[in-house]
Amino acid sequence: MKHQLILSAMLFTSACLSAQGFNNNAKPPGTFSLGTRNTVSLFSEDGVTGKGIGGQFRLRLDNKINSEWFFDYISSKNKSFTYRNDYHIGWSLLFYLGNNYYDDRLLQPYFILGHCFDKSKVTDQRDKNNSASRLSMATQAGLGTHVNITPRFDCSIAAQYMLHFGKEIEVVAGEEESLQIRKTDFTHADGHLLFTISFSYKLFHLWKTRKED
Repeated sequence: MKHQLILSAMLFTSACLSAQGFNNNAKPPGTFSLGTRNTVSLFSEDGVTGKGIGGQFRLRLDNKINSEWFFDYISSKNKSFTYRNDYHIGWSLLFYLGNNYYDDRLLQPYFILGHCFDKSKVTDQRDKNNSASRLSMATQAGLGTHVNITPRFDCSIAAQYMLHFGKEIEVVAGEEESLQIRKTDFTHADGHLLFTISFSYKLFHLWKTRKED
């Protein structure tokens, strides 16, 4: 339901702004897009699968380079012991492969490289006051492709590995099935694979250069 509300709001906003006109004869640089995304996190250290939703906007910097600015909320559950919430906020650069500059092709593959800040919180399922959180930052890299449904609307599929640097959260079994949740005193590197499916709509050009120029 939340995902549907976000997508509906995006489409409503784009419909209002489209009255300003979108120049299909303009080159890609300067194109501003707004979208929503779903994420799945796999192969993390705790071995659980996380699922999330988020939003993003894109600003095309060059024929071959796009920028993506995103926010993700990801939740996961470790059996009947703890649950975890992760918040990503960051940016990525999308480097288009080959000469697929324009959005009239069905597929536009790209290499993705970026950085994000992350907040994680682990909470005891039986005692919400028993929790610990950490702040970290991450670098990510991977591959993806736009599936251009129309020249203005696309579905994008990407897979990237995110490597986080920060203090880890440990969960240790105590007496009488109690849990000790604590943040470590040392910096630790841990990673996970992130799959993303997003939908974006091109709203307008911040600057325009006609194709024939």
